[in-house]
Amino acid sequence: MFSEILKITLPALFVFLAGYLALRAMIKNETRRQKSELMFNSMKISLPIRLQAYERLTLLMERISPESVIIRVNQNGMLASDLQSALLSNIRAEWEHNLSQQLYVSNEAWELVKNAKENIIKLINICADKVAPNDSGYDLSRKILELYAELEINPTALAIDFLKKEIKEFL
Repeated sequence: MFSEILKITLPALFVFLAGYLALRAMIKNETRRQKSELMFNSMKISLPIRLQAYERLTLLMERISPESVIIRVNQNGMLASDLQSALLSNIRAEWEHNLSQQLYVSNEAWELVKNAKENIIKLINICADKVAPNDSGYDLSRKILELYAELEINPTALAIDFLKKEIKEFL
């Protein structure tokens, strides 16, 4: 009698175990598929935003580089003190306009961008200290460009190169 029950129970147990394992594998595969689909949809939405952030930060670096910002801001007849103020004001406005981009780039990329901005501001202030406030804006701009050309490491170019390298990892 015990052997009769065992003959019925044992195959049923094997069938149940096989069904359980098959069902568990199906559920695991479905969960993985849904997770990858969710990640794909998320990337489809976030990738364009991240690309735009890298573009905007690259543009920021180009716009605050001394050769660019001086050409845009300098006007005939400006005094050195006026040019310094206008340059710093322009850089800060550009910076504030792009602050939110830090959400979409790596911490290392953001630090390089931030350091580049701070180094350009320091460069402007150092050069402004070397000329008299009533000197012409031309004298200050010449001093800034000379010192900028002497830098071993160009802070904006360093940041741009890093941004380019990092964006290539996405693509």
